[in-house]
Amino acid sequence: MQLLDGKQTSENIKNEIAAEVAGMKARGEKVPHLAAVIVGNDGASLTYVGSKVKACERVGFESTLVKMPSTTSETELLKKIKQLNEDNNIDGFIVQLPLPKQIDTQKVLMAIDPSKDVDGFHPENFGKMALDMSTFIPATPFGILELLERYNVETKGKHTVVIGRSHIVGRPMSILMGRKGFPGNSTVTLTHSYTKNISQITTQADIIITALGVPNYLKAEMIKDDAVVIDVGITRVEDKDSEKGYIITGDVDFENVSKKASYITPVPGGVGPMTIAMLLKNTLLAREQRKALS
Repeated sequence: MQLLDGKQTSENIKNEIAAEVAGMKARGEKVPHLAAVIVGNDGASLTYVGSKVKACERVGFESTLVKMPSTTSETELLKKIKQLNEDNNIDGFIVQLPLPKQIDTQKVLMAIDPSKDVDGFHPENFGKMALDMSTFIPATPFGILELLERYNVETKGKHTVVIGRSHIVGRPMSILMGRKGFPGNSTVTLTHSYTKNISQITTQADIIITALGVPNYLKAEMIKDDAVVIDVGITRVEDKDSEKGYIITGDVDFENVSKKASYITPVPGGVGPMTIAMLLKNTLLAREQRKALS
């Protein structure tokens, strides 16, 4: 069994991006600028956005954090997005999800300029991804592809089972794993809450990508020997013995599944760190695209 170490791989990617940014500065070019909008005071979201800002500093990006109160109206948020769309100093920006109930998430995502949509959630970018065109790939799926590529995990002709059909991970992963190229060229089965006899499907899988958010869902008896297991799940589970009062747990029963898997991502330290690294990579791409148009 080999760990797919997202923590180390993400550091390698950040080093590569930092070197590119240093070259930009040396040539007197504008460095990438990422903005993040957060509405409300959700603890997990604040932590996540804070880590994105730190990552920008680490690689030499400029960054802007826009904090808006939880009482923000949809109109107010759309006005702020319009300002960011029109700000030539901003190369890419994200709106941190989830949003408060009074705001239509889909309407907000639709309002973002696709050329600045470094999260890859706009329908235009999603459609381009589905058509195998050059675009921003959603950061978490992009991170999974990068892990598979850097560890040279064979995907061609393999049976990939994706558990979960969210727009953020499951659905894009099912498209990307079936695309022409590497990673890709696999036969994909997309499973979800209505899938019957899911264990019969997962035991046939060469690669399993699970993004359910159900702690320890995938058991050792649900995989075949030497399967590749990618765990996207991140759930806080109460643990009175832990200093924080909780532990972070993935969808996979790591202790037992790791004994059968050929490759596996840990939680934490697997897919999570890759998401931020690929957001930075998308922002660098956005800067390069804007430079080419200017």
